[in-house]
Amino acid sequence: MQFYLDGYRPGDPLVELPHPSVAERPAALPDEVDVLIVGCGPAGMVLAAQLARFPEIRTAIIDRRDGPLEVGQADGVACRTVEMFEAFGLADQLVAEAYWVNEVAFWRPDPEDTARITRTGRIQDVEDGLSEFPHVIVNQARMLAYLRDSMARSASRLEPFYGLQAADVQVSPHGDQPVTVTLRHVRDGQETGGTSTIRARYVVGCDGARSSVRTSIGQQLVGDATNQTWGVMDVLAVTDFPDIRLKAIIHSANQGNLLVIPREGGYLVRLYIELDQVSDREMLDGRSVTPEKLAAVANRILHPYSIDVKSVGWWSVYEIGQRLCAKFDDVPVEQMPDRLPRVFIAGDACHTHSAKAGQGMNVSMADTWNLGWKLAAVLRGTARPELLHTYSDERQKVTQELIDFDREFARMMSAKPRTSPDDEDGVDPEAFQAHFAVQGRFTAGVATHYQPSMITGTADHQSLAGGFPLGMRFHSAPVIRLADAKPVQLGHAVRADGAWRLYVFADPADPAAEGSRARALFEQLAAEKSALTRFTPVGADPDSVIDVRAVFQQSHRNLEVGTLPAVLLPRKGPFGLIDHEKAFCPDPKADDVFDLRGVDREQGCMVLVRPDQYVAAVLPLEAHDELTDFLSGVLLDAR
Repeated sequence: MQFYLDGYRPGDPLVELPHPSVAERPAALPDEVDVLIVGCGPAGMVLAAQLARFPEIRTAIIDRRDGPLEVGQADGVACRTVEMFEAFGLADQLVAEAYWVNEVAFWRPDPEDTARITRTGRIQDVEDGLSEFPHVIVNQARMLAYLRDSMARSASRLEPFYGLQAADVQVSPHGDQPVTVTLRHVRDGQETGGTSTIRARYVVGCDGARSSVRTSIGQQLVGDATNQTWGVMDVLAVTDFPDIRLKAIIHSANQGNLLVIPREGGYLVRLYIELDQVSDREMLDGRSVTPEKLAAVANRILHPYSIDVKSVGWWSVYEIGQRLCAKFDDVPVEQMPDRLPRVFIAGDACHTHSAKAGQGMNVSMADTWNLGWKLAAVLRGTARPELLHTYSDERQKVTQELIDFDREFARMMSAKPRTSPDDEDGVDPEAFQAHFAVQGRFTAGVATHYQPSMITGTADHQSLAGGFPLGMRFHSAPVIRLADAKPVQLGHAVRADGAWRLYVFADPADPAAEGSRARALFEQLAAEKSALTRFTPVGADPDSVIDVRAVFQQSHRNLEVGTLPAVLLPRKGPFGLIDHEKAFCPDPKADDVFDLRGVDREQGCMVLVRPDQYVAAVLPLEAHDELTDFLSGVLLDAR
């Protein structure tokens, strides 16, 4: 963690000095903004937290609620989402507070007495080496609170405006703020009759499954609802069920199925309870579900164990369904060559899932993690506006894959256990357990694979770094920081600052020697016409657009910081201070990063990483011109 670049000051170093525009900002919602975010759910708050890092971008976020979410809703946080929160500096707090999902227990009817359930196995939840972070459980309201705190500490001091609902969105082909949004004023969930308007350069609808922004741009959620209804409740309870502090998947013979999710704090537990279409028909038809009735169903499924619910923190009932929009912005496919998007939708506004695989909140946050840096780059003038087309193209395809996975997972979760080889409708418990293990990369959030585009290259040189697949997230690894010998994670160099990262994995030669190919690359990068100088605005810090990092093969005790090239010792800030945190070496107490990620030791390579932590290119050390050509397709020449 770095601070004091602009001068020493007492107090919390994580609280940035407010941008001068903060003092001039009106307390009420402004009439014009660069970006209007509709909805303070997970998608909206990640986007707001990202844009808050750029105080020169005028951002506003609104929500129809009277204030922040306090309880309930989603709670599963995938490993990939924790990696994303690390870029905001929020992972430590999240991981410390959350429940860690370490193992999963599977239960099925006892073959000797199908009225009783019995444990059939336990497996590790996340495979070894998949991420440096665990799969965790924490209340969605806390996730949103972390993001609000990040916004409040930022130089923009961004805060949500509550009690406002987007009623209509109109896009004009002209003007600096071509999107006009009509807002209805809401109090205690009811419209007051008051209205106002706001004009924006871009609007992002994160306003849920009933999104008015989606409706305004003519998109529809398309898909199927299943004949499956589940109740969910967070409870404090006393039980003799032995796996109450493990994630547990329970299939009963004919009483329904149950998913146990322990919650943070050591006592709270979430129960996902399947309501049987026969046994619970009267309750479903009469819409008379109550927490007491849900507890009774849970006891029916858990037999011979029981659970005595003492307190209910939150509960709800929902139907499983998977639905998806054909496009996540306002530009029809046939108009894409001639028109740029102005309105985007994200999260539940453009896709819905079951809750069983824990994808909803995580995928929603991934949407705006993808969109945020692109909007910022275009608004700051560092990237081509065509970059905005890649949001819908990338996220719609990925979400379709996730929905296909979720549909099968939800089907197997809700199916009755197979009682015989001839039972075609049932699911074999062992097969379900095996399916759960195989699909762990999906549930961990690390299976996303973006296809070649203007921001993801082709795999011509993938053999140079097999462990950093093109289009997939940059898989972190342990290293030693050269300057201070601190063990760190290489991927944690990525901050939510909109910069591209260029990781240079050096060849085996001494980087100070004439024969070092890495040294030759660094000299090219320092040249007047290099990719760094070409795309970095005059007066900006040298790593503000492209942040160069190096990983050497030598021991950190065998290299001298003073012999490093100037690119790895950039001068920054008003005092021209030297950043000493750009060079790394293998960690002698951990697996060597070159071996761990399959980097060619003889050749070395460059790994270019997008601002959202996905690998954009793998190139030879001599391919400076190829690097420049790739970046010129995305970034604008600043000189």
